[in-house]
Amino acid sequence: MLRNKKILLGVCGSIAAYKAAFLIRLLVKAGADVRVISTTSASDFISPLTLSTLSKNPVLTKFVKNEQGEWNNHVELGLWADLMLIAPLSANTLGKMANGICDNLLIASYLSAKCSVMVAPAMDLDMYNHASTQQNLKTIQSYGNLVIEAEDGELASGLSGQGRMAEPENIIEVLESHFSKTSGSLKGKKVLITAGPTYEAIDPVRFIGNHSTGKMGYALAKASLNLGAEVILISGPSNEKIPESASLKLIKVQSANEMLKAAEEYFEHADIGIMSAAVADYAPKNVSDKKIKKDADSVSIELVRNPDIAKTLGAKKREDQLLIGFALETDNEEVNAKRKLKSKNFDLIVLNSLKDEGAGFAYDTNKVTLITHNKVRSLPLLSKEETAKKIIDYTLDLLNRKTPK
Repeated sequence: MLRNKKILLGVCGSIAAYKAAFLIRLLVKAGADVRVISTTSASDFISPLTLSTLSKNPVLTKFVKNEQGEWNNHVELGLWADLMLIAPLSANTLGKMANGICDNLLIASYLSAKCSVMVAPAMDLDMYNHASTQQNLKTIQSYGNLVIEAEDGELASGLSGQGRMAEPENIIEVLESHFSKTSGSLKGKKVLITAGPTYEAIDPVRFIGNHSTGKMGYALAKASLNLGAEVILISGPSNEKIPESASLKLIKVQSANEMLKAAEEYFEHADIGIMSAAVADYAPKNVSDKKIKKDADSVSIELVRNPDIAKTLGAKKREDQLLIGFALETDNEEVNAKRKLKSKNFDLIVLNSLKDEGAGFAYDTNKVTLITHNKVRSLPLLSKEETAKKIIDYTLDLLNRKTPK
């Protein structure tokens, strides 16, 4: 499972840094492409020459490469990797990760990473059990990072207990399990996703819209692509970006009617439809072909109801298809969401509440509840990328249960 995987390994200042040499050797032997970022203090425990020789790549330690001003681009590193692994993770770097303190290349690359991030803590018994350490571990997990727990055993201080970095062989098993769960599990499936707002024209310069940014829909598209799906992303106006891919078809639209036309065209051949767009409920009945002048103290605009895209597709949904909807509510959240689940023939509805801090439009985080016809599952506040992964994992589980064996 690790063949041709791009692993960005961060090595921190810890006596356990010597284990990084064995870890790199196992990764390379498994066919992975390994690049190493070493903190300054890590070099006191294991030399960059050793790590470079084993990884077959230069070891990066600073932002600036040389006196000519060349630099190690942390953004490119964050985009390059299929997985970022920090092993050993020191208490110092853990604190920086938890609080966004960016004062070295490793943390800058971590903050730029678009892939999953795993950490393997290593520190003495009392440091590991300290309340601040445990809180920091919980904090980085809430960001969507994965923690490979420290193991029990003899420590450098002479004490014995939990704090040893997980053995390289055990870390390799965790990585292989991670990639076996995520690699290609949607291969051969077509996923249709609607994202962003719709803008309903009043005249050539004005429109009716909402505050949706498309962040959630684009995150869902990326999560689906990472699992091997062919994705049709129908996006209303959005500043979000998505890397070009042979498996991605991006269709940009403005209005609800344009989105409906595209959705109907592609849903017929889709295995999964995810309706995450915030479609305007109403549109002006008449659109002026010239800018409306500000001549009167008030103006009346007659509105007509827009088509219900989700309900239209729900009426056409076949037994072998899944349809996922979103509900953004401010009161009676679960009751209203369950009503939509049934009336629009969804298999799953993702409930947002504007009462939850950090959730809803424009945030980089989200807090959702996943509701099916027989189950309700609430997720904690997570990044939208991690929320998207959870939604896609849940959707995949529904698909596997529906698909005949």
